[in-house]
Amino acid sequence: MLRFLALASFFLRCWSSSDIVTFLLVGDWGGNDLPPYTTPAEVETASSMGKTAERLSSSFQISLGDNFYHHGVKNVNDPRFRETFENVFDAPSLQSTWLVILGNHDHYGNASAQIAYTNVSSRWYLPNYYYTEIYPVGELGHTLQLVFIDTIILAGLTHPVLRSRPPPGPASVKQAELQWTWIEETIAKSNATWLLVMGHYPIWSVCEHGPTQILLDRLKPLLEKYNVSAYLSGHDHCLEHIREEENLVNYYVVGAGHLTNSSEWHLNDIPSGSLLFNYAPFDPLQIHGGYASVSVTSKEMKIVFYNSLRDTVLYENIQMNPRRG
Repeated sequence: MLRFLALASFFLRCWSSSDIVTFLLVGDWGGNDLPPYTTPAEVETASSMGKTAERLSSSFQISLGDNFYHHGVKNVNDPRFRETFENVFDAPSLQSTWLVILGNHDHYGNASAQIAYTNVSSRWYLPNYYYTEIYPVGELGHTLQLVFIDTIILAGLTHPVLRSRPPPGPASVKQAELQWTWIEETIAKSNATWLLVMGHYPIWSVCEHGPTQILLDRLKPLLEKYNVSAYLSGHDHCLEHIREEENLVNYYVVGAGHLTNSSEWHLNDIPSGSLLFNYAPFDPLQIHGGYASVSVTSKEMKIVFYNSLRDTVLYENIQMNPRRG
């Protein structure tokens, strides 16, 4: 009888875990390039993420870029991998796969070394500059598809000193066009219940860097045409939720992993009434951090923003618009 109960409990856990996919998101967490190679906010974010990942039984984590401030890494053996990532996000609950994209600060260094690190680390996963992953959600063929893109290849590398300047355009038009083709082909053929696109530069943002014009011109129309559920980005050091009234695409910025910037310079550069949430406290001591969790079922997707300093929920939004029933 006890053996039967144990088996029943096991199958129940398996059923529950396949019925919902939960993961954590963090962007712009990359510490400093001087000892101790972290910021207080990054350490707090890692600690809080560990607690949340354990509580929610997170299946994996996503990094939205700017993984190593301020100039990326030099090679695959760079100690920054250990000092800023492995030894910081060290909670047992964070030892599952980290799906990674690259930010502008990563491209200042050796971006290909971060791809190569996939073969070194047991949890770091960056197989290419852009890629896609699909996860089953419950029964009846429901799926979650994640599309990871490299917005630096698409829009260009920002100036390392004059931070307010927008991306100048792609360094290689050929490489950018190859990625644009891949993006449209990938999302056009997707029949996923939930389709999320992840890039470092935001499409819409009210914070320091603001909207990215190239992405507004070329990526936003694709998201709308192919009914993408949400676009998630970093780059601006804040937490944001933006949605245009006439559009079902949700835009989330999760770029507060190692500090927050209180700028709202671009408040008037987004559609009127579209800003649903913004968190960016003045943080001269770099002690405030933030991140998000995403939980997906066949019927709804919930995103929650967290303040890592106080381990508190800041905001949550539930989307009830799956792409297929």
